Amino acid sequence: MRVVVDFDLCESNAVCMGIVPEVFEVRDDDFLYVLQEEPAEELRPKIEEAVRRCPKQAISIEG
Repeated sequence: MRVVVDFDLCESNAVCMGIVPEVFEVRDDDFLYVLQEEPAEELRPKIEEAVRRCPKQAISIEG
């Protein structure tokens, strides 16, 4: 599984970070960082929730 973020859509509102802080982080510069582009499979349910709850639908999963 690979986490993909469309940074043109992303508003760095940190909803995803609240759900999966192991994978997403919004830093002091107000930009979103993907900490693990290919996270462990056991994180899939949380990442799928982050995909669903992203206000701008900027996150997707490949694979």
